[in-house]
Amino acid sequence: MEFHGRKTAHCYMDNESNPLQSPPRLSIRTHLDMYDQDPQFSPGSPPSPRSSASALQLMLPPGSPETPWTLSPLQTPSPALLYHCVASLHRQDGNIHSIAISKGLVFTVSDSKRIRVWRQPECIERGCIKTSSGEIRAILAYGNKLFTAHRDCKIRIWNYTVSDSFGYKKISTLPKRSSFLLFPKTSSQQHKDCVSCMAYYHAEGLLYTGSYDRTVKAWRLVDNKCVDSFVVHESKVNAIVVNQDDGCVFTCSSDGSVKIWRRLYRENSHTLTMTLRFQQSPVNAMAISSTFSNCFLYSGSSDGTVNFWEKEKTSGRFNHGGFLQGHRFSVLCLVAIEKLIFSGSEDTTIRVWRREEGSCFHEFLAVLDGHRGPVKCLAACLQMEKIVMGFLVYSASLDQTFKVWRVKVMPEEQTCFDFADRNDSKTKTKTEYEMSPVLSPSWVEKKLRGNLFQ
Repeated sequence: MEFHGRKTAHCYMDNESNPLQSPPRLSIRTHLDMYDQDPQFSPGSPPSPRSSASALQLMLPPGSPETPWTLSPLQTPSPALLYHCVASLHRQDGNIHSIAISKGLVFTVSDSKRIRVWRQPECIERGCIKTSSGEIRAILAYGNKLFTAHRDCKIRIWNYTVSDSFGYKKISTLPKRSSFLLFPKTSSQQHKDCVSCMAYYHAEGLLYTGSYDRTVKAWRLVDNKCVDSFVVHESKVNAIVVNQDDGCVFTCSSDGSVKIWRRLYRENSHTLTMTLRFQQSPVNAMAISSTFSNCFLYSGSSDGTVNFWEKEKTSGRFNHGGFLQGHRFSVLCLVAIEKLIFSGSEDTTIRVWRREEGSCFHEFLAVLDGHRGPVKCLAACLQMEKIVMGFLVYSASLDQTFKVWRVKVMPEEQTCFDFADRNDSKTKTKTEYEMSPVLSPSWVEKKLRGNLFQ
């Protein structure tokens, strides 16, 4: 297989001065309309591939001299969705590895050993948490607690307060140190390799951690004890998701599989209930979308596809429903919120999909482009604006930039498509976007020389 003319992830950092040629978009709103919540706007018709408008670049009042945020105009890729990049920040902190959202705050961790804190939605920096425990690989937020996974294979737990100033305190380290130095108990409880992902089961107060050592550990936060440790895959664990409705744990790995685990009743041990495998490519990310009527699981792979499974109501089994195509390189991160799915890829783009109510059909809505390197992590939160559904999407890339996107989605019944137009749109979308993606050249290099994204 040849890759003439294609750039690998190694090239993005060297060619930062040469921006990617993004497809032109049609700007339909000025900066005065960006914060207008009047739902009676008309998005107009989708732009043709050759249509373009002059770019409008505005400066947002910075929160501090170190936060050079920039603002971009509103854009409309389809009548169903409006979006614009609210802010973009470039720092010399290295690559951002993870993003978390809680209590109106956004937390980011990077190579700098610091946890930076931003306030929604103005993107004003509130402060940072300095650590001395090595590089932070993952972060998770729930309520007023932060969970951070460090390079020393340990997890730190923090309490934080939000008032006039941001305050924090480290309350625990997992695993705990033994009071008997001659018989340390951390060796059996501690991960043997980098902790790559975390998930929290709210109802039981269980923190799950996945590692490159192929294991998952369950921590009971009431007493900070490791209650279970089990090998889940043949290769490193890339992501963990917990279904908050029933406590099922989903894990994915570079071995190409997604596995479903259930905790035994009145016990701490977990048992494997199902293995999902549709393709042989490494699975890098997962997201779950659960409502009262249905439950969908999404997985992003190194072949550029997003597979999804639907849960049967009677048996509880997950059946493969299809896959979303469009990314050219690996899918590195996924977020599912309401009926929207955001996928970040090594091809530097973020794609937005919407699942139809009561069906497995997914409509492609937009490409959020602006990064110059692989999109490593995503986070999103809901912001209702009268009848228009609004979202704030946060993305971080290996180009060392952190971007904030505001996305507005029109209700499905208000998108101006009749039945014939809709079929034409589906046909066009399928023709334009559902081309078979190729294996990323950097992924091929990783198979030979090591993993770039560790």
